[in-house]
Amino acid sequence: MTQPQATGTLFIVSAPSGAGKTSLLKALLAEAQDIGVSVSHTTRAMRPGEQDGVDYHFVDVATFEQMIARGDFLEYAQVFDNYYGTSQAAVTARLAEGQDVILEIDWQGARQVRECFPEAVSIFILPPSKAALRERLTGRGQDDEAIIERRMRDAEAEMSHYAEFDYLVVNDNFDTALSELRAVITCQRLRLARQQLRLKALLDDLLG
Repeated sequence: MTQPQATGTLFIVSAPSGAGKTSLLKALLAEAQDIGVSVSHTTRAMRPGEQDGVDYHFVDVATFEQMIARGDFLEYAQVFDNYYGTSQAAVTARLAEGQDVILEIDWQGARQVRECFPEAVSIFILPPSKAALRERLTGRGQDDEAIIERRMRDAEAEMSHYAEFDYLVVNDNFDTALSELRAVITCQRLRLARQQLRLKALLDDLLG
């Protein structure tokens, strides 16, 4: 008889633009095993250094709207005049294989995902201050002042939903924030239901 396999945990990570979410997740994924970020679909233009299928699946509006009509997305939202969405089939398949999956999405998407996966573990990343957030947004050097002001307003709107999440991490010191993210992942992997399946042989031996 095939031994039941522990399903992976779905992690939702949200943050305002400029909080350092992407850098933290990149560092986390470089060291962690059996976990990956779901690659979202988007209609926004590709930025310098990005790769299709790695950073995002870049599609046009017509293609995205066809995917909406087919019910392909676990969640989708319109952010900064562009669509972003998460493939339901891709996420479900990875979880079934025992892989942990991180969704890097905004609060709107997080709310949609929790309706389908109420057991998902959600983490919100905050900047240490408004001044630090503005400095990070300005430091990108890709946007003019009007766009930065808009992003600051959008960041405040995003941060107002922090209380909908399970964990809060402040990205002031990068290494500390990374350690805290790592701790949340480890905590979930040590939960009883998951360990009972992973350690079945050991438990049978100890109690047999």
